[in-house]
Formats: sequence, structure tokens, C-alpha cells
Amino acid sequence: MTAQKGTDLGVFRYYEPRDGHDLAHDPLNAIVAPRPIGWISSLSSGGVRNLAPYSFFNLFNYVPPIIGFCSIGPKDSIANIEATGEFVWNLVSRDLAEAMNASSASVAPEVDEFDLAGLAAAPSRLVAAPRVAASPVQFECRHSQTLQLTSAAGDPVEAWVVFGEVVGVHIAEEAIVDEAFSTLAARGVMRGGGWGDYFEVTADALFRMKRPG
Repeated sequence: MTAQKGTDLGVFRYYEPRDGHDLAHDPLNAIVAPRPIGWISSLSSGGVRNLAPYSFFNLFNYVPPIIGFCSIGPKDSIANIEATGEFVWNLVSRDLAEAMNASSASVAPEVDEFDLAGLAAAPSRLVAAPRVAASPVQFECRHSQTLQLTSAAGDPVEAWVVFGEVVGVHIAEEAIVDEAFSTLAARGVMRGGGWGDYFEVTADALFRMKRPG
């Protein structure tokens, strides 16, 4: 990484990712942050429950609603979703942050992360995969597609993006204020960068802008 001086914009650090960044932590996931957490619950073909958080997650379409998460490496969630065609996204609230972190442990496929993290499960209505009962929002999803990422040169990357159509939505009553979903009331937790930075949505961070007509 080099420092660029003498510009009207000040001093910048510059690096090319293929050469490394020379910082204490990769800056990319700290710059593209904070990010909502894809806390994905699924079932194996044999019925073993799985629960895993993914920090590369987002909403990609309104109608039909489609969400997606990226798995770095072929993890259990990928295998389960490919086998069953279903999964559930669970919103991580502040009081569930420690349990979410516990569910990120690298364990064998036969280990139930609900039990590992001390979490109660709730049945879904339209899919077999369970929900995190204490989560204020859950999306029941049917798998729509999986894409393996490639580099600009077309070389395959060990990362897979899983997309799912949201077919059922559960929202806790306490997260609804004035007949609208309240991001603040849900107290969602988002991933930052570094070795363990997270952010909670708070009222002092709120500002509003009206989009131009």
C-alpha cells in the first residue's frame, strides 16, 4: 500500500487487492458496512437443523421478494438448501447478538446450532426449515438459484451466492409502530469490519430524505 500526496483531495492510501493491503484488517468489509446479517436456518436432507450467520447478505428484488447471501466456501447451509430447496432468514436483534455469534462456530454437520447457541426454534408455515423463535422477523424462503462467483478473468471463486424467494413473513407485534414496521423497534444488528465490529440501529443515527419526484 502506498500513500498518494499532492492532490486536491488530500492524502489517500492506494493498494491493489492482488498485492495485499498491509493494514491490520482487510478494509473492504469495513468500507462496505454496516451490512445486515443473513442468519440462515435450514434442514439437512436427514432432518438435522442448521443455523449460520452470513455477513454478505441483502434484499435484491421487491416482486417477487428475493433475498440472497454469499457463502465463502461450500458450507452446510449450501448443501442443505440445495437438497431441500428451502431456508429461513432470521433478523438478528441486539439481544440475540451473542447467540448469533455462538452459531457461527465451525462444527460438524451433525451438530445442531440451535442447541449449540441455546436457542428455541419455531415451526414455519410454508417450509420445513425452522425459525429462530426469539427473532423479531423471519422470512420463509424457497430456493430460486445459486451462482458460483467468478473473477474478471472468468476463473471460478470459492464463493456461492444463494438466492431465495420470500414466501412467508413473520413480524413480531412489538416491531410494528403506527401500523408500519419500525427498524428502530426491531433493534437490528449489522456487521462492520475488523475482527468483530457490529452496529445496532439507534435513533440518533436516523435522518430522512425525500427522493426527488
